[in-house]
Formats: sequence, C-alpha cells, structure tokens
Amino acid sequence: MNKELIIKYGKAVDTRFNLKNGAGSDAVHTNPIYAYAVCKLNTGTNIEGIGLAFTLGAGNKLVCDAIDYLVKHIEGKEINALMADFGNAYKMMADDPNLRWLGPHKGVIHLALAAVVNACFDLWAKSEGVPLWRLLIDLTPEAMANALDFSFYEDVLPKKEAISLMTKLQKTKKDRELILKIGYPGYDTSIGWFNYSDRKVVDNIKKAMDNGFTAMKLKVGSKQPDRDIRRAKMVREIAGDEAMIMFDANQQWNLPQAVEICKRLRELNPYWVEEPTHPDDVQAHIRLANEVDVKLAMGEHVPNKIMFKNFIRSGCMSYNQADAVRVGGVSEYILISLLSKKYNIPMVPHVGDMGQIHQHLVLFNHISLDHPVLLLEHIPHLREHFKFPVTIENARYITPVEPGMSSDLIEY
Repeated sequence: MNKELIIKYGKAVDTRFNLKNGAGSDAVHTNPIYAYAVCKLNTGTNIEGIGLAFTLGAGNKLVCDAIDYLVKHIEGKEINALMADFGNAYKMMADDPNLRWLGPHKGVIHLALAAVVNACFDLWAKSEGVPLWRLLIDLTPEAMANALDFSFYEDVLPKKEAISLMTKLQKTKKDRELILKIGYPGYDTSIGWFNYSDRKVVDNIKKAMDNGFTAMKLKVGSKQPDRDIRRAKMVREIAGDEAMIMFDANQQWNLPQAVEICKRLRELNPYWVEEPTHPDDVQAHIRLANEVDVKLAMGEHVPNKIMFKNFIRSGCMSYNQADAVRVGGVSEYILISLLSKKYNIPMVPHVGDMGQIHQHLVLFNHISLDHPVLLLEHIPHLREHFKFPVTIENARYITPVEPGMSSDLIEY
C-alpha cells in the first residue's frame, strides 16, 4: 500500500476512565484512575495516527501539555520519509533543549514522547495497510535499526552489532511464525487486585482457570506482611502446584522488607516476584537477587533505555517488563528488547496499554528476535473503549489483523 501521508498537525487528548470496586488497585496506587494521554496525528484524510501513554489520573494533563509541544518536531513530515530515519527524529525529540532539563528521558516528558512515537508507528503501519506486527517483522534489519536511537548504547549494542544480530536471526524467522496461528499465551492480572476481598480473589481464580488461564498474578505489599502470605498461600492452594503464580509488590518494600518477605514467598514457588523495591535502585535489586533465590521481574516503572541497560547488565533481572507506553514508545522498547536478547533475558511486557499494542510487540519479539514465547499480561478493564479490542481465546491472544497498532479508542 505505502500510502503517502503528511502529518498536518498533532494534538493531545486527555482520556480518563474510572474503575470500580477495587479494580486496578495495588499497594501504592490504592485508588487508580486509568488514563491515556493520547497523541493524534492528523493527515487531512480518514487515516490518523493514534499513540498512547498510560497514567493514573491527574498527571494525565501534564503529559498532554508536553505532547502538544513535542508534536511540533514532526508536523509537516511525510510518515514514510520520517520513519526511514526515525532514530534521528527520536533523538531530536528526546533531547529537545527546552525540555531535557526536566528529565532527561524520564517522567512527564518521556511519557509524552512515548505517545508521540507510538502515534508515528501506528500511522506508519496504517500507511502500509498492515497491523504493526506485520510491519515490524517485514522490515529489513537496516530499516529497523534506522528507526532506533542508539545513543548511549554504543558501548553495549552499537547499531552495526544490532543489524548483525537481526540479520542472523532472519534465517530462522519463518520457523517461528507458527505463533501467528496458535496465538500468544496470556496471564491474568485481574484475579488479585490489592483491594479485592479474599472471597473475590477466590472467585476470580476459579473464573480464570475456567477460561483456560494457568498463570495469574496477586498484588502484595500490605502493611501487614502476614496478609500477603495468607493470600498468596490461598492462590497457590486453589490454582494448584502446576499453576504459574506471580506476586507483585509495586515497589512497596524497602530492601530489608523485600528480603524478609521474598524468603517467605519463595516457599510458594513463585514464577517471579515483581517490582519488589524502588525501581531506580539497581543495587538493592542486586542484593535481593543474591540473598534470596527468587526470580525478579521489573520494568513497569523503569523509565528509559539507560536504566534498562544497567538492570540488564546487573544480573538481577530475570524477566524484562519494558512497557511501550512507559518508556519512549515502540522505538525505545525495541532497542531495549534487542539488548535484552543479547543478554538472554526474556521479555514479558507490562501492559499499560491493556495489551492492545504489546500483542503486536511480543510477536515481533519472538518472530524477529527469537525471544522465547512466555506470557503476555492480560487486563480486561478498558476493553470496551477500544475500536479493535484484544481477543482472548483459551487464555491466548488471537493475532490482530486490522492496520495499525490497535490503539484507536472509541471515545475521546
């Protein structure tokens, strides 16, 4: 298709969704409002790019204000020409001299960058008339590398090495396309939100198992650790010994608490313990990994490729949960995924997008980068707000077919 589309202008839209009855709650975010800072790229046609960044309420307006500033960098550009050298365009936005002081590369500005970048990738796929996963796996290694900004990765993954890695993996890519037919396996996060009663958690576990889920996650991080242990034992007892159970503390513990509680959780054979302490504290995660024989998952609040670079090389990260609506969008996500592949750390994304975008990215991860097929988080709470919501059958994501990255919302 390769339709020429010029970005006439971009604008932000503030969308917020109230959750009910404890849904979405964790030990830190006790009363969340799920929100998207949406970037819309207008082309003067019926095709528009839609990019998302995820927030939890009042901060959404700040991200939207930053989007309205950043889009000036790409207005007037033809999308295919822009994406042919997007690595440089990305760096220009990320290093905007008027905004960089506010980060660099983290917080409000970086979330806004994620929305703008994701809108560019969405429009790119729509210009080709294909879903994002197809666009990405069909790119040559050189074209993929040109869409990435390798700044500060020159010492661990220079552009030439990344191209060589992707070229080598091209030879066996077809062998991994079976995943498109069978669907990508998911795990259920919604069984055990922090404010759910024990009774509701029990009911949700049984519903999840009836729907084919053999992997599920419980929120922990209570002020009384005995509550966490009791509920964790309850999940293990009901789900059974073969189930994959994850425990997510959402950064609630200090290091001594994390060590103590993870030792108790270890007896329940967790698939991982997620975000056990402050997301910037690399050394604390290293100590925890050394002191407790439990696998650690992190990335939901790791803000950028530099922090991922440090975590990936530290030896403490068992699972990489980079999120394309948290880091600087699809472009930075793919760079992080490439480095994670080099260090043999599997990708299991956090899904601030409710899995809409990441259902595409995990297919790229497996088919193009030979990441193992593990799990993709499933959170159903905003499903009715998307034009093309994810489809889950027998706990597997069914491969999307609509052009773009599935981020179009029904109302905004």
